[in-house]
Order: sequence, then C-alpha cells, then structure tokens
Amino acid sequence: MRAGRRRTASCLRTAVFLFLVTFVWLQLHLTNLGGQSSRQEPAPDNDSSAAILSMVPQVLHKFLTTRPRNITHHGNGSTIGSDVHHLTVDDIRQNIERYNLAQIIHNEDLFGPLQNDSLIIVVQVHTRLVYLRHLIVSLAQAQDIDSTLLVFSHDYYDEDINELVQSIDFAKVMQIFYPYSIQTHKNQFPGESPGDCPRDINYEQAVQRKCNNALHPDLYGHYREAKFTQTKHHWWWKANRVFNQLEVTRNHSGMVLFLEEDHYVAEDFIHILRLMEKTGKASCPACNILSLGTYLKTYNYYGDSKKKEALRAMKRHQALSAAAIPPSWGFQILPSLYQHYQKAEVTPWISSKHNMGMAFNRSVWAELRGCGRYFCTYDDYNWDWSLQHVSQGCLPHKLMAIVMRGPRVFHIGECGVHHKKTNCQSTAAISKVQKVLANAAHHLYPSHLTLTFTSGAKKHKLRKGNGGWGDIRDHELCMNMTQQERTQMLSLM
Repeated sequence: MRAGRRRTASCLRTAVFLFLVTFVWLQLHLTNLGGQSSRQEPAPDNDSSAAILSMVPQVLHKFLTTRPRNITHHGNGSTIGSDVHHLTVDDIRQNIERYNLAQIIHNEDLFGPLQNDSLIIVVQVHTRLVYLRHLIVSLAQAQDIDSTLLVFSHDYYDEDINELVQSIDFAKVMQIFYPYSIQTHKNQFPGESPGDCPRDINYEQAVQRKCNNALHPDLYGHYREAKFTQTKHHWWWKANRVFNQLEVTRNHSGMVLFLEEDHYVAEDFIHILRLMEKTGKASCPACNILSLGTYLKTYNYYGDSKKKEALRAMKRHQALSAAAIPPSWGFQILPSLYQHYQKAEVTPWISSKHNMGMAFNRSVWAELRGCGRYFCTYDDYNWDWSLQHVSQGCLPHKLMAIVMRGPRVFHIGECGVHHKKTNCQSTAAISKVQKVLANAAHHLYPSHLTLTFTSGAKKHKLRKGNGGWGDIRDHELCMNMTQQERTQMLSLM
C-alpha cells in the first residue's frame, strides 16, 4: 500500500518536473523565435518623405524641392505660392493671354520639333503642387520621354507651379491656361456671381428672388456651383485647344494622352502605349481609346484568399516555390501578371473604369467634337460621365477601349473634387506605387500584347446624370469652345 503511494507520488513529481521543464523550454524557444523574427523581417513600410525620396534618382531630386517662399497650404491639398497674391486679377489675365498667344515650346532647341506621329501628353493642373512634382519625376524616368510634347493645362495661375513646369529639361514643354477660371472670374460668371442662386434654394424661392439662373436648376433641383463646373469646362477647353487651336498640332495625327496632376506613370508607359496602338490597328480596328490607368482605391496589397490559394495551386503544379504571394491590384495580380505575355482587355469604354491615362487620336476627337452639344448640355458636371453619354447616345459606334491589365498610370492623389481627407498632403499612395513598380520592374517592356475580348453581354444603359450642370450659361460657354479659330482667344476674356 505504502509502496503504491510512493510510486504515485514519484510519478506526480516526475510529471510536474517534466511539465515545468517543457514550459520553460517553450518560453525560451518562443522568445528565441521572436528575436529571430524581429531580425529577419524587413523594416515596416515607411511612407515618409525621406523614404520616398530615397527611391528617386538623385538627379531628379531637384523636381521635389523648392527654394524657400511664404507658402499657403489649403485644406483641399492645394499649395499656393506667395507671388500670386501680389498680382491683381487683371495682371493674371494679361499673363494668361500672353502665354496662350505666344504658344512657347520650351526645349524645342534640345529635342527638335514635334513630329506628326509623336505622342502628346496633356496634363490638367489645378493647385496640387506636391503631386505634380511626383508626376514630373515619374515622367522624367520614362523611356523615350524626350520624343514627346508635354502640354500642361492650368486653371490656376501660380508662379511656383510655373517655375516647376518650366524647369523640366527632359522633354519639350508647353503651358496653356484655361481663360475662364474661378481665379480670374471671382465675382462674375463662370465664377460665382453675387446675383446667382444659392445651390439649395428651391425653384419657387429662386423665381421670387429673381436670381440670375432661377429658371435653370439641375435635374435634382440644385443650382450651379462654379468650383464643380470648372473641371468639366477645363477638360473640354483643353481638348479643343490641343487639337484645334495650337499651331504645333496643326498637322498632328498621333496619339494624345490625357493625365492629371495627381497621376503617376510607369517607366515603360510610352512603350506600352505604342504597343497598344500597334496591336489595336492589327487586331481591333473598332478600338478607339487606349486606357493605361487604374485607381489606388482598388488596391489590396496581399490579395484575397481565393487568389492566394489559386496561385499556390498553380505554383505547386509548376513545382515552383509557394512562399511569397505577390500583391494584387483590383482584379489583377502584380507583379505576377506582368510575367505573362502582357494582356490587355478589349471592352466598351466605361467612364468610371477607363477615364485615367486614356489616349486617342484626332479622328476620334473629331467624332467627339461633332457631338459637342451632347457633351455640353448633359446635366452632369463630370467630363467623363458626359463622354459616356456621348458614346451611348451620339456616336455611330460606341467608344471601345483597349485596357491594360497591368496598369501603367496610377492615381496618387488623396484629395480632390469628390474626396476630402484630413491629410490632403499625404504621400502614402506615392510610396505604395513606387513599391509596386519596383516589384514589377523585371516584367516591364513586353515584346507584344495579347488581347482578350469581352462579350459585352452586360449592357450599360444610359444613366441619369449627376446634375450640377443645368445652367444654360454653362451649356453656351461649353459649346462656344468648339467654335474658336486657331490662336484665337475666347471672347469672354
């Protein structure tokens, strides 16, 4: 009996001892693993300005820095230099008129005249200087950028922005200035006039008050807001200006690529654009728009679980390592997508998907311009939705796009007309784009493209506009932009 108790006690002591030894060993092992993990794992993502600058070649740092000035930062992400405050509205108007009449092309002596089939890149610029700097840096790193003409179209006159644009030394550069801006028409149409109806006044009150546009609210019963109507006016004006009013483009028959100040391009975007144009001519004669872009808001750095599992299965099948799952960008995977014979999709042009980094030529523009009334009278303050309306309701053949699966134009802006954030100067998006392009670097410059044709079974019916464009003064101003002769300034100046 006693011997049994002693054996039981001995077993219990042994079990407790083994448990304590095992527990201590596990703690030490986990601590060691934690230490090894902290040493082996890469440093956390750094989206600071210093980290972003470290990924930019030293020779291009000059585009990201500026000499000290008294700078005013605005809540919408804009950065306004102090010099402009010393200019009167009349001074600014005169400067704009001089620029538009002179049509100066900087660096033409270095890179030669524009060829008829050369690429023209048109950048719509407002006031977001931080993003514009990074767009210029990305353009500077693009192959064959020296063969292009960069046209910067401004709706705000600012000496800091002018100085930056005129410091570009890697391509031919021209500046054009939208002459009907809010800046130059502060108390009159197309800016906000004291006699205009407030946005939210109802129709009966507006008629009783006899405000300027009382009879013309939008389809939702609201009255115009100049800060929103300006963007559509500017887009239509710059397209007319580039195709129909500049001397340098008189005989131009090549592609015109449309960008904005908060875009960022991959270094092979010109190569890809040429490849898309060549492939389209051979395999898709009906295609009339090329789209290079995608939006960062669709970005998911690690992809969803189904994509992960599918990729693992594929790698197992190919007897490849399944260790790293590449990041995904919306419906595609980067950079693994670049490893295939580069793919592009042929699809009906959809304004919300294919409006960034899009390019077309003069013949396409002629058809769009011929539908100017559809564009200018459609009750939507968005230029891209208005083009969608033109495509579906006026053109003999709808706009058909070739869209790159692996994007070459990215959206880096944190704020804009539709999106407001606390920190509009954030550069986190720039950092993410830099990392994606660095990962995909070995898969750029494909030798050919493979087109995938969508069935088009899903019909995109004509949509109701977003409003903001009911004022007939906006309609008339917009339509007048298509009637200007080459080098002629608009009469409203």
